[in-house]
Amino acid sequence: MNGAASLQLLQGEAFVPAQDDSGAAARAADVALARRVAGGDEAAFEEVYRIHHRRVYGLCLRMTQNVAEAEDITQEVFILLHRKAGSFRGESQFNTWLYRLTVNQVLMRFRKSKARREDALDGVEARPGETFGAGRPNTSQLADRIALDSALAQLPPGYRAAFILHDVEGYEHEEVAQILGCAVGTSKSQLHKARVKLRKILARRP
Repeated sequence: MNGAASLQLLQGEAFVPAQDDSGAAARAADVALARRVAGGDEAAFEEVYRIHHRRVYGLCLRMTQNVAEAEDITQEVFILLHRKAGSFRGESQFNTWLYRLTVNQVLMRFRKSKARREDALDGVEARPGETFGAGRPNTSQLADRIALDSALAQLPPGYRAAFILHDVEGYEHEEVAQILGCAVGTSKSQLHKARVKLRKILARRP
């Protein structure tokens, strides 16, 4: 979702995310692929990387607001995935499991580098546009995107994660709770507070 669409959502317009195939056959295929990765099958690992790399990187970039941090954490996530793929049992979708792994790595990085996070917006205009969608944004869209990114950077990590996962990535509340490792009520509360804070921040922009 681009910045303009996210701003529209904050103003009360509905966003209907594309639905992923969550059927039993797809989940069984994910489990089989994860087992191959756990067994040392490099072709299977390359397949997982090809399918999920862009979305993992996109989530890391939105969470950190920093290209170098996002690239480092994405690499860490796939190194970790290589070691932990055998722990995926198919209780949730594979991308839900992988996103939880990703969010945990981002939050761990936040805890370890609190001072550096305050400088995370330094390179916001230099980020690759393809991460946020195809095509070159016009001036208004770019301004909206930068305003939203700046506002997101001011949210506490938990609020930011809830907003990005639900309102940007399109995950349902139950999936967001699974990814964040909390109760559904907690994730809903974090999302509500994130929206309230974002509205206040965006209302102050010129």
